[in-house]
Amino acid sequence: MRIAFMGTPDFSVPVLSELIAAGHEIVAVYTQPARPAGRGKKLRPSPVETLARNYGLNVYTPVNFKNSDDIKAFRDLNLDVAVVVAYGLILPQAILDAPDYGCLNLHGSLLPRWRGAAPIHRAIMAGDQETGVQVMQMEAGLDTGAVLLSETVAIQDDETTGTLHDKLSLIGAQLMPRALAALDRGSLVATPQEEEGVCYAHKITSEEARIDWQNSAHEIDCHIRGLSPFPGAWFMMKDKKGDPMRVKVLMSSYDRLNNLDKQDLADKAFGTVLDVEEDIVVATGSGYVRLSTLQRPGKSAQPAQEFLRGLPMDSLLGVIFE
Repeated sequence: MRIAFMGTPDFSVPVLSELIAAGHEIVAVYTQPARPAGRGKKLRPSPVETLARNYGLNVYTPVNFKNSDDIKAFRDLNLDVAVVVAYGLILPQAILDAPDYGCLNLHGSLLPRWRGAAPIHRAIMAGDQETGVQVMQMEAGLDTGAVLLSETVAIQDDETTGTLHDKLSLIGAQLMPRALAALDRGSLVATPQEEEGVCYAHKITSEEARIDWQNSAHEIDCHIRGLSPFPGAWFMMKDKKGDPMRVKVLMSSYDRLNNLDKQDLADKAFGTVLDVEEDIVVATGSGYVRLSTLQRPGKSAQPAQEFLRGLPMDSLLGVIFE
């Protein structure tokens, strides 16, 4: 089929790779413009642009589609279909209508649950036991189009957004070529989304990422894993000089500490450090959570014992994290 691919981050790359391997005619690749990155703030092309240029594909990086020339250029491609995977721009109706079969979007949730920008984060943060990846017919609403093809994925107890992101990306890379093959045969069935169960995966804010120790241990564990590796759940403590330090937590668990006297938890304020023998064990509003991977400002992520080196471990016991 004659296709335009529209995507930007790492999540999109396996899909584009599979479409190329399947022999589709990728006449154009649309992606976000290069952004300043790294210490030197040099312009860095998106992962999709890098792959596309390696294959000699035509790359377009419009800032938006408000320019009539950009819309005309897209129409003039005479597309069968456009494939959209985490592109990052809102597409106007003129773009959605331009290809013969419209625009197909790959979305990382089981719609209508978690429409919007951060579906993978939100599913783990909410404690969902399953999610999925779906091919959807795009329309003007936010992720409201009919579902064309779907794959369900279980969310493991130790799942992070990073691991789930990679799983869904690879599954989506197999799902989209199947959808296009069915579309070409005329056998793709559109299923309207349910009206019940709609919820939105809003972008994560820095303040929202802060750990609230008043929540239950299970809620905090889901919060930490759902924000790992980016942007990272965080709390405040004092460094070895006594200065405030924001610490990110990238891995945790909440139900593996049978050696602690649970009766004592009722007497501990939430946020109190209970143990540092292996991981950092913290009392919560209900139960305790084990912090196993942490990150200081400007440093790489570390296992708890490496993180604790140089800190007053004995005096850390009983400290209340903010």
